[in-house]
Amino acid sequence: MPHDTPLIATIVAGLGLAFVFGALANRFRIPPLVGYLVAGVLVGPNTPGFVADASLANELAEIGVILLMFGVGLHFSLKDLLSVRAIAVPGAVVQIGFATLLGAGLAWLLGWSLGAGLVFGLALSVASTVVLLRAMQERRLIETERGRIAVGWLIVEDLAMVLALVLLPALAGVLGGQPLVDDHSSLLSLPASYGIWGVVGMTLAKVAAFVVVMLVVGRRVIPWILHYVAHTGSRELFRLAVLAIALGVAFGAAKLFGVSLALGAFFAGMIMSESELSHRAAEESLPLRDAFSVLFFVSVGMLFDPLSLVSNGLPILATLAIIVIGKSLAAFVIVIAFRYPIATALMISASLAQIGEFSFILAELGVGLKLLPDQGRDLILAGAILSILLNPLMFLVVDRMKPWLERRSANSPEEASPIGPATERGQVASAPATSEKEDGPPPKSTLTGHSILIGYGRVGSLVGAALKEAALPFLVIEDADKTLAKLKADGIETVAGNAANAEVFSAANPEGAKRLILAIPNAFEAGQVVLRARAANPAINIIARAHSDAEVEHLKGLGADTVIMGESEIARGIVEVVTAKATDPAGSAMEIKPQPA
Repeated sequence: MPHDTPLIATIVAGLGLAFVFGALANRFRIPPLVGYLVAGVLVGPNTPGFVADASLANELAEIGVILLMFGVGLHFSLKDLLSVRAIAVPGAVVQIGFATLLGAGLAWLLGWSLGAGLVFGLALSVASTVVLLRAMQERRLIETERGRIAVGWLIVEDLAMVLALVLLPALAGVLGGQPLVDDHSSLLSLPASYGIWGVVGMTLAKVAAFVVVMLVVGRRVIPWILHYVAHTGSRELFRLAVLAIALGVAFGAAKLFGVSLALGAFFAGMIMSESELSHRAAEESLPLRDAFSVLFFVSVGMLFDPLSLVSNGLPILATLAIIVIGKSLAAFVIVIAFRYPIATALMISASLAQIGEFSFILAELGVGLKLLPDQGRDLILAGAILSILLNPLMFLVVDRMKPWLERRSANSPEEASPIGPATERGQVASAPATSEKEDGPPPKSTLTGHSILIGYGRVGSLVGAALKEAALPFLVIEDADKTLAKLKADGIETVAGNAANAEVFSAANPEGAKRLILAIPNAFEAGQVVLRARAANPAINIIARAHSDAEVEHLKGLGADTVIMGESEIARGIVEVVTAKATDPAGSAMEIKPQPA
C-alpha cells in the first residue's frame, strides 16, 4: 500500500469494507450500520493489518455530518422549528442535566474529580446527529410531529454543546484542569480574561449574529443563487452550487460565529428549503450524504479497542446503562409530562438512546485540559459504539412495549392534548388528541372500488388531480404532515404513514380496492408494497413508476401489472409529436397529456 496516498487509502478501505460487512449484516437481517462499525474496527489502530488514517477519517466523517444536517434542513422550516420549541427546549435542557448528573455520579464512584465528572456527564448527555437522523429517515419520520420534536431536541443539544466547548477551557483552572494555551489563531478564540459571563455572553452573541445573518441575508442570497444556477441549465453546476452552499455556510458558521458545523449546515438547508428548487437540491446531495455518513460510522469504529471490553467491563456496562436506560427514561418522562402521546414519548426515548460525534469532541477536549482521565475517554468511546449497535434494538423494544403501555393507559377515555404549539398549521391544540391518532393503528377506510394512491409528490399530485377530475374514488397514503394537511383541506381521504407498514397499508382497505398506484420513486420500497397488496387482494390492478429497466423488471417480477418508466413516456410523447407533424406539416404545436390510470 503506497504511503503517499493516505486519503485514497482511507476512502477505499473504509467504503470497501463497509460495503462488504454492511451487505453481510443486511443478509442476516442486522442493520447495515453494524457492518460499517465492524469495518471501522478492522481498519483501526487496535486491530492487526492495514491501519487507516484516523485524522482523515474523522474529517471525512465531519463532511457526512454536515451533509446529513443540511439534508434535514431542506425538509424543515423556521415555522416547524418554532412549533416544537415548547417541548424541545425544556426537554433537552432537563435531559442534559439529568444525564450529566448520572455521569458525574459514576465518575464519583470511580474516584474522579468534579471536573472529570462534569465532562463525562456532558459527553453522555448528547445524542449522535447521524444515528438519530438515519434512524428517523429509515422510518420516514423526519416530517412528522415526532420527527420535528426529535430534530428540535437535537438542535437544542447542539447549541448546549457549542456553549460547553467554549466554556470548558475558561473553566478548566477552576475545575482542577490545565487551561489550553490560546494562540488566537481563530476568530473563535475567546481569552479567559473575558471571565465566565463574558465568554457566555460572547458565545450567545455570536450564535444570535449567525441566526440573524442567515435569516436576513441568507434568505435572499441562497435562493437567488439556486435560481440563477438552475437557469443556466447545467446540472453539474447546480449540484456544485448545492454542495458549495452546504459546506461553505457550515465552515463559515464555525470559523466566524463559533457555531458547530452541523448546526450551520442545518440552517443553510432550512433557508434553502424556502426555494422552489429545494426538492431538486435534496436529490442532488443525497448520494454524497449517504456515502459520507457511512464514513462516519467507519471512523467511529476505528476508535474502538475491543480489549477495553475486558479491562473496563463493569464501568462500560454502567456507562451503557446511563446512555440507553437513564437518558431514555428521562426523555420518556419529560415528553409524557408535556402530555404528548405515548408513541411520541417512546420514539424520542429510542432516538436519544445513543451518543456520538459531540461526545468524542468533548472527550478529547477533556483529556487535553487534563480534566478527564484516559479511562473516561475509553468509556465514552465504548459507550458510543455499543449504544449505536443497540439503537436499532431499542426501536424494536419500543415497538413491543407500545401495545402494553397502551393497555395500561386504556382506562382513560381520552388523552390530553400536548402543551405548546401543535404541528398542524402552527396552532395551539385546543381539542383532546385521541390515542388512536398517534398511538393506535389508523382507522380502516370504508371506501370500496377505489384507487389507493401512494405518495403525493410531483407525480402523485398530478395523478391525484386527474383522479379527482374524473370523479374516481381514491385515497392517499402519505407521511409528510404538510401534504396531509393540504389533502385534508381539499377534502381528500388520507392515511398517514409509510405504506410499507402493514397497519398503515391495511387502513387503506386494499381488499376492497380496485387499483393501487405507486407514485413513489423508491423501487425497493414500492416492491414491498406490491407484495403486500398482492397478498391482500390478488385481483387488484397495480400500477407503479420506475427509473430504469432493472426497476421495471423488479416490480413486474413482484406482481405489478403496469410499470411506467419516465424516460420511455417522454420518448413516446416526442415520437407522437414528430410523427404527427410529419403527417401534418402545417399542424400547430400540440401537448401530450397523460391519461389518468
